[in-house]
Amino acid sequence: MQKFPKSSRLSILIALLAANLPHAAAAEAKPLVTQYCGGCHSQKAKMAGIVLEGLDPSHPEDHAAVWEKVLRKLKAGQMPPAGLPRPSEPVLAAFTTSLGAELDRAAAANPNPGNPTIHRLNRAEYSNAVRDLLALDIKPGAKLPADDIGYGFDNIGDVLSLSPILIERYMSVARMVSRLAVGEAHIKPEVNEFQPPRTVNNPAALKGRVSDDLPFDSLGGMSFDYDFPVDGEYSFKIKLPLSAFGEGTPPESNAFEVRVPVKAGVRTVGATFMAENAAPEIAVLPGRRGPAAPAPPPTMAKMDLRLDGARVKLFEVPQAADGPRFVSIAVGGPYEVKGVGDTPSRRKIFVCTPTSAKDEDPCARKILSNLGRYAYRRPLTDADLKPLLGFYQTGRREGSFEKGIQMALRAMLVSPAFLFRIERDPGNVPAGTAHRISDFELASRLSFFLWSSIPDEELLNLAGQGKLKEPAILSAQVTRMLDDPKSKAFVSNFAGQWLYLRNLSQVTPDQDAFPNFDPTLRQAFQTETEMFFNAVMRENRPVTDLLSADFTYLNQRLAKHYGISGVYGSQFRRVTLKDSNRSGLLGQGSILTVTSYPDRTSVVQRGKWVLENLLGTAPPPPPPDIPALEAKAKDGKRLTMRQQMEQHRANPTCASCHSRMDPIGFSLENYDGVGAWRSKDHGNPIDASGKMPDGTVFDGPAGLRKLLLSDHREEFLATVTEKLLTFALGRGLEYYDAPAMRAIVRDAETQNSTIPALISSVVKSPQFQMRRTREP
Repeated sequence: MQKFPKSSRLSILIALLAANLPHAAAAEAKPLVTQYCGGCHSQKAKMAGIVLEGLDPSHPEDHAAVWEKVLRKLKAGQMPPAGLPRPSEPVLAAFTTSLGAELDRAAAANPNPGNPTIHRLNRAEYSNAVRDLLALDIKPGAKLPADDIGYGFDNIGDVLSLSPILIERYMSVARMVSRLAVGEAHIKPEVNEFQPPRTVNNPAALKGRVSDDLPFDSLGGMSFDYDFPVDGEYSFKIKLPLSAFGEGTPPESNAFEVRVPVKAGVRTVGATFMAENAAPEIAVLPGRRGPAAPAPPPTMAKMDLRLDGARVKLFEVPQAADGPRFVSIAVGGPYEVKGVGDTPSRRKIFVCTPTSAKDEDPCARKILSNLGRYAYRRPLTDADLKPLLGFYQTGRREGSFEKGIQMALRAMLVSPAFLFRIERDPGNVPAGTAHRISDFELASRLSFFLWSSIPDEELLNLAGQGKLKEPAILSAQVTRMLDDPKSKAFVSNFAGQWLYLRNLSQVTPDQDAFPNFDPTLRQAFQTETEMFFNAVMRENRPVTDLLSADFTYLNQRLAKHYGISGVYGSQFRRVTLKDSNRSGLLGQGSILTVTSYPDRTSVVQRGKWVLENLLGTAPPPPPPDIPALEAKAKDGKRLTMRQQMEQHRANPTCASCHSRMDPIGFSLENYDGVGAWRSKDHGNPIDASGKMPDGTVFDGPAGLRKLLLSDHREEFLATVTEKLLTFALGRGLEYYDAPAMRAIVRDAETQNSTIPALISSVVKSPQFQMRRTREP
C-alpha cells in the first residue's frame, strides 16, 4: 500500500469525506457561514460587495460567481481576516473541499467553456505566421504598432483592436512581405543602417564574444539577420567613432566599405573586432604592490566583417581611446541584379510553374489554394479563392505571372481570414449551449498556444480527417509540438510575459547606483531565465522546480555578477548552484531587476510580484497621491529601507495591503536593484526577516522559498494553471472557468505536476476544446 505524508493523509481523508458526503457537509456549513461570515457579508454590511446572507451553501451553483470568490479567499487564507474569529483548520478545510466539490459537480453537469471573441494575430503571431507560411523569417510584426496588454498577456482577443492606422500598416507590411517572398528582379537599391547595442564605458561591456554568430576570439560587435531580396551585389559600410581618427576628421572618412555578391535569402551579417587587439584591463608595473593605471590600447585594431559565418573582409582600422568599437553597419543594394534566386520562399510559393499561357490560371489556382490552406488554417472554398484570383489577374495584366501571384499574396496577407482567428458556432446548436469546436479550430488553438503561429501540415491533415480531437492523437500532438523548435515561442511569449522578462528591455538602472549594469548584462539576465524555464519544461521537472532548482545557466559575465567562480567565456552553460540563495527564479537577476526602481530596490514591487505572479492574490491598486518614502529621519540620519517602510505603514489605509507585500519584499532585500548579493544597504546591516499576517515567520530568500513550497504550494500550482489557461484561451478567466482550473491541477498532479503535464491538461479541458453559443 502506498504511504503518504501525514499532512497528505489528512488532506485525502478530508477530500474523501467531502466527496462522499457533499450535501451533508454543505448543510452543516450553513451555521458556519452565518457565524463566521454573516457579520461582514450581510445585506446591510456588504463588505467587498459580497452578500452571503440568504445564500445556500448546499446549492452553490445557484450563485456560483459569489461562491467561487468565497472559495478563493478561503484557500488563500485571507478570510476570515486576521484578528477575527475563525473556525479550526480541519473544519475550514472540510468546508472548502466540500464547497469546491459541489461547484465542480455542477460544472461537470453543465459546462460553461465561455465564448471567446474573434482574435486578431498579435505582432509575434504575425511574424511567426509569415515565417511558417512563406519561409521568410524577417519579423515583419516589429513594423506594426505595439499590442495592448490584457490580463498580463498581449494575445487577449478583447484588447486586440483594429484601428485605421493599423490597417494601413498591415497593407504596407503585406506589400513588403509579398515582394520579398516572390522576388522582384527590377527592385530599386536601398540602404538600411543597424547600430550595435549601446554599452556603458567599462571594461566588462567591451570584452568578450557577444553572439554565437561571431568568432570565438571576437571582441564586442553585433550580428543581425538581413533579407537579401535577389541575387546581386550588396555593399557593407561600417562606421567607426570619429574619436579613433583624431580632431578635424572630415565626415564620412571614418567609414570602411566593401561590395560583395550575395545570394538571395535571409543571411546573418556580423561585425566584430578580433580579441588579440584588446588592451589588458589593468597593467601591473614591476616593483609595485597594487595595480597601476590601465595600459593604453593599441593604436590599430582588426575589424572582422562576416556573412553567414564566413569572413567577408578583415580591415585594420584605428582604435578609439575607449576601446575597439564601431558606430553602425549599413547594408546597401541590390546592385547588378543577377536574378530573383532560388530561395526557400519561392520554393514554398511556386508549387507549380506554367509552361504556357493556358497553364497559368490553373497553376495560379493551385498555388493560392495551397498557400491559403495554411494562411486561413483550413481548406479554401470557392468564395475564398474568387477574390484572390481577381487580384492575381489584375497583377498578371500589369506584368508577369509572378507579379500576379505577388498581388494575390499581398491580398491574402490582409484578409480577415488570415489576420483573425474566427470561430463560428454551428447553426443547429441552441443558444447558451456548450459545443465542441471544429478540428480545424482546435488545430489553430493548439498551434497558437504552443507555437504562437499557424498549424503545420500534420495538424491540418489530422484536422481534415477529423482525428485531431481523439484523445490519444491530441496527446501525441502536444508532445510532438513541445519537442519542435517552434515551441521556443511558448517560452518567450508565455514565460516572457508571465515572469515580466519582456520588461527587461525597458529597465534603465541608474548608472551611478549600478555602474556595472549594461545591455550585455541585461541580455544575460534574460537568457538565463529563458534557458532555465526551458530546462524545467523539457526535462519534465515539477513546476515547483521553478522555485527550488539547484541549477541555472551562466556565462562568465553573469557568473561574475553573481560572485560565482569557475565560469569562463561568453557561452552559457549549465551550472550547479552551491549557494541556495541563487536557487530558482527568486535568485535570478531578471526578476530582481524588473521589480526594482532605477536607483534602489523596491520592497513593494517585489512583494507584489510574488503575490500576483506566484500566488494569484494581487493586492488592490494603490490609492492616488501616495507620498514618497522619507529617506532620512528628522535628525538627518539615513533610514534603512525597513525603517522607511515602517513609517509608510503607520497609515492604517496603507497597512492592510503592505502587511502581506512587505514581509515578502524584505526577504529579498539582500539582492540589490540589479540582483547582486549584499549584506548591507548604505552601511546598515540588512534585516531580511518577515512575518505574515497569519503569524508565519521566515527569513531571507531561503525562508521565502520554503514558505511558498510548503504553506502555499496549492496556490502556486493554481496560479501557474490560471496563467497557462489565460494564455491558451486568449481571454480573461471568469468564475465559470474555476472548476476547469481545479480539474487541470488535479489531472497534472497525477503526472508530477510538470509543465508539459499542465499543458496537456489544459488542452484536454472543456475550456480549450469547447465554446458556448451566445445567449439571445
